[in-house]
Amino acid sequence: MGGVARGRHHRCRCAHAVIIDAHRHYWDPARLDYAWLAGAPPSLKRAFLPADLVGGDDACMLVQAAPSEDETRFLFELARATPGTLGVVGWVDMQAANVHDRIDQLIAEGGGLLRGIRPMIQDIPDSGWLLSPALDHAFDHLRDRALVFDALIDGRHLRPLLERLGKHPGLRTVIDHAAKPDIDAGNFAEWASAIARLAQMPDVYCKFSGLATETTRGADVTALDPYATHLFDVFGSSRLIWGSDWPVVTTAATYGAWKACALELVRRHAPGAEAAVFGGNALDIYSLDVRTSP
Repeated sequence: MGGVARGRHHRCRCAHAVIIDAHRHYWDPARLDYAWLAGAPPSLKRAFLPADLVGGDDACMLVQAAPSEDETRFLFELARATPGTLGVVGWVDMQAANVHDRIDQLIAEGGGLLRGIRPMIQDIPDSGWLLSPALDHAFDHLRDRALVFDALIDGRHLRPLLERLGKHPGLRTVIDHAAKPDIDAGNFAEWASAIARLAQMPDVYCKFSGLATETTRGADVTALDPYATHLFDVFGSSRLIWGSDWPVVTTAATYGAWKACALELVRRHAPGAEAAVFGGNALDIYSLDVRTSP
C-alpha cells in the first residue's frame, strides 16, 4: 500500500494544545435501534463505546448514528461521562409539526452539549427529501438557535443541498465525509464540480473524514491525494475539519493510520495549517470551548 501504512500510529505535532476528532461515533445495539447496521460489515455489528477506542485520546465531537432523539440523549450521557468530549451532533425529527419545541428541548437537556443536528439523508429513500417545503421551518430554527447542520450526503444530494442552503443564508453547514466521493469508480469530475459550487457559500465547511472507507486502498495518500487537492483548492485550509469517523473507519484502517494519512495530506497541501484542520476549524464552526469540556 502506498502512502501511510495501515496500523501505524502517528502523534500529530499540531501547533495548538488540543487535537479535535470532529466526527466520532459511539453506539450500543443492545440499547437502541441502529437499523443501518443490518447491511453493515460484520465487524461493526456490536457496541462501540469509549473504552473500545485504542489510541484515540484526542478531544472529540460525538455524532449521531441512529434517527432517534433518544440516541441523542444517550450521547449526552456519554459526553458527560467521558473527559475530552466537547459536544454532540444529534438528531431530531425535522418534519415534526413541533420541531421547534423538539430542538429547544434537546438544547435544554444537553446543557450546552448540543452543537448541531444531522438528519441521516443518505439513508432516506427519497433523494429529493432535502427539497421538501415541510423542512423550511426546521432549517430556519437551526439557524436561529446557532446550531450547525451536518449534511450526511452522497453524490445524489449535492444539487438538492445547494438549493436548500440557498433558502437559508447564514445557516452554518458541515458536509460530512466530503459527500462520500466514489473514489474507486473514478467519478471525479461531477463530484468536484458540485463540491466547488457548495464551497462558494461562505458558511459551508467540509469534514476531512470518511475518505479511507470510500476506496479499497484505505488510508492511502496516493489514492486520496486528488480528492484532497480539490478540497483544499475549493475550501482552503480554514474550512476543512478533520474527523476519524470511528468506528466506521476500522473497516479500512486504524484510527492512527487514518490520522497519519490525513496529517500527511494536510502538510502536503496546506503546510502550517495543521492546527486549523485538526482542531481550530472545529472550534470555530461548532462554537466550542475546550475550557468547558466535561
